[in-house]
Amino acid sequence: MDEFKKFLKSIVPISDKEFADTILYFTELNLEKRDYFLKQDIVCRHIAFIVKGTLRAYYINDKAEETTACFCTENNLTTSYKSFILQQPSTLFLQAIEDTQLLVIDYENLQNLYSKSTVWQTIGRAFAEREYIVMEQYASVLNNETAREKYLRLLKEQPNVLQKANVEDIASYLGVTRRTLSRIRKEISK
Repeated sequence: MDEFKKFLKSIVPISDKEFADTILYFTELNLEKRDYFLKQDIVCRHIAFIVKGTLRAYYINDKAEETTACFCTENNLTTSYKSFILQQPSTLFLQAIEDTQLLVIDYENLQNLYSKSTVWQTIGRAFAEREYIVMEQYASVLNNETAREKYLRLLKEQPNVLQKANVEDIASYLGVTRRTLSRIRKEISK
């Protein structure tokens, strides 16, 4: 709970009482490695704070291949945002790549928090702004960086993912083959 409180305080000042009132809306969910938080074509009803562990967000491309969109790591919120906000079926899968502990809130309870709390209105707005920036940066990276540069960025920004995710998932995230990823790793290690 302390990490969740720290996370919220990094967005907006929140009193101990406001936090105590907030946490009543959340429940703990534990996933084992390979368990799904969400599957494609299901409406996403929850948003999660990752207390411990890592999730992989991926979709199935037009060649019926899994393509990793991102890795969701500890002390961050995650969901299929489009599905959650619009309450429409998701195009993403969210799967644990290791045993994972989450704090989750459902759509209705989050809407209830928004209607009762100006603090949560601020958190919602700030988080939406952060996610927009992340998505814009991701689009820029996809279009402007080489696979080597993407790998170095992953190494710098999410080094733990490189130990936890399998090679195929990292390669699909970078948009390269497993062979190319091996070559990039060899070049960097020299």
